[in-house]
Amino acid sequence: MSEKKKLSKSIYKKELSRLKVELVRMQHWVKAKGLKIVVVFEGRDAAGKGGTIKRITAPMNPRICRVVALDKPNDRERTQWYFQRYVSQLPAAGEIVLFDRSWYNRAGVERVMGFCTDEEYYEFLRSCPMFERLLVYGGIKLIKYWFSVSAEEQARRFEARLEDPTKRWKLSAVDLKAQARWEEYSRAKDQMFLYTDIEQAPWWVVKSDDKRRARLNCISHLLSQVPYEELPPRDLTLPPKQPDIGYVRPPESQQNFVPERF
Repeated sequence: MSEKKKLSKSIYKKELSRLKVELVRMQHWVKAKGLKIVVVFEGRDAAGKGGTIKRITAPMNPRICRVVALDKPNDRERTQWYFQRYVSQLPAAGEIVLFDRSWYNRAGVERVMGFCTDEEYYEFLRSCPMFERLLVYGGIKLIKYWFSVSAEEQARRFEARLEDPTKRWKLSAVDLKAQARWEEYSRAKDQMFLYTDIEQAPWWVVKSDDKRRARLNCISHLLSQVPYEELPPRDLTLPPKQPDIGYVRPPESQQNFVPERF
């Protein structure tokens, strides 16, 4: 089978604009019906998770849809039940939470880089399906995406980040070791799927060598996972301007203005 051509920018922008409208409609439905949505984004470094999350949140109300990207646990959090700090981030009714990496850190980077013990790792594989079933039985819609990128494309993106001063912050020492341990990460991912690809919350794989296609495919699929209807817009009318009541604006000399350099 021949490889698909990269999606053109014009088609991408047109489809993304259409999907953004649908995301807003879905957001209104989630709020009105008191739904609780959790979306997990996982995958190798530079697989395109962050870019997709940005496109999802761009048109949405941050009070309804928020992103959770937790740093490594502090000393106190390391003594807690592993899932505890994630539980505190779960949505209330009418909210959508997007996890930019999640509790699956234990099954991926922590396992490969030796940041957890074998006992902690196998306990995660045992307890994670039970934890996720509890979320679903508790009324949370849990959607899990794995962004799949090839070794060649990942290397190309790493090189681009090294050359771009606005993207170098995305690379860490751990990220740079990812290529050297490609097979170990593959084995860890396969093991993770074996234990956690459950009926109540299956994994959905997003092919992400083509970023544009990956974003559109993921957003389109996300919309299909949350059945919604378009709600009639509220009837809003701008009131007339307040009549002049003698207000006098202070002189500009008494205010500090940002220099107009452009």
